[in-house]
Amino acid sequence: MDKIGKYEIKHFTKNRQNIVLILKEGKRRHNVHGLIDVDVTNGRNIIRDYKIKHNINISFTGWLIKCISQAVSEHKIINTSRQGRRNTISFDDVDIPIPVERTINDDQITMAYIIRKANTKSVLEITKEVRDIQKEKIDFKNHILGENLTSFEKIILSSPLFVKKIAIYLARKNALFRKKHIGTVGVTAIGMKGKFPGWAIPLSGATASTIVVGGINKKPGVVNNKIEIREYLHLTITVDHDIVDGGPLARFVDRLIELIENNYGLEKNIINNL
Repeated sequence: MDKIGKYEIKHFTKNRQNIVLILKEGKRRHNVHGLIDVDVTNGRNIIRDYKIKHNINISFTGWLIKCISQAVSEHKIINTSRQGRRNTISFDDVDIPIPVERTINDDQITMAYIIRKANTKSVLEITKEVRDIQKEKIDFKNHILGENLTSFEKIILSSPLFVKKIAIYLARKNALFRKKHIGTVGVTAIGMKGKFPGWAIPLSGATASTIVVGGINKKPGVVNNKIEIREYLHLTITVDHDIVDGGPLARFVDRLIELIENNYGLEKNIINNL
């Protein structure tokens, strides 16, 4: 009797090795996670209406990135990184790295793209940026999309694993290096890849903070003292507890929920921004 059965061996790609390095870096931190539900019913209705009435396909994830970047810009502690042992650096620009899934030779590859200064861009600008990068020509040598890579970056991306570990060490010690090459607040939207019923708890990564966009569920909610069926989005917010305490985290979450539930960035005159 064959106790093994059929199987397939695949090479553990450089792309997967890079992801492992980033996840190991996240495990070094004293992370704290916040799991929240946000009512996105009105925002999703506005996005649907624009698609029907104006043929404008606004990215739901792009809208969330706009809300997140605005909340972060108002609460800079979320956009703060360690600089060595004795200092921290708080950034004005909110640089948001996102994963972009692409297909090469029938293999699905996750690549990184950084939305620079997301807090200064409109929902439409972010939407266009994401749509454009999804069409960018790629090959197996690519790991970061949309960047004019320096010679140093090209060397690091094509180098052996031990050299990449040195680069990660440098990023750990230098917040400016980390922002330039990795960004500040990571956003990953696993709920956009299919039906995902709830939250995901990340190991975090090399960014100052990470937000995971989970699934959307319909459930009863109270609107004007009446019970209605609403659409609730699951978000997981992960921060470094060495930097962010419970009070600042709670105030950031309150502001983020307020922005999302009040449809921030989806103003009635958004059509005039085209």
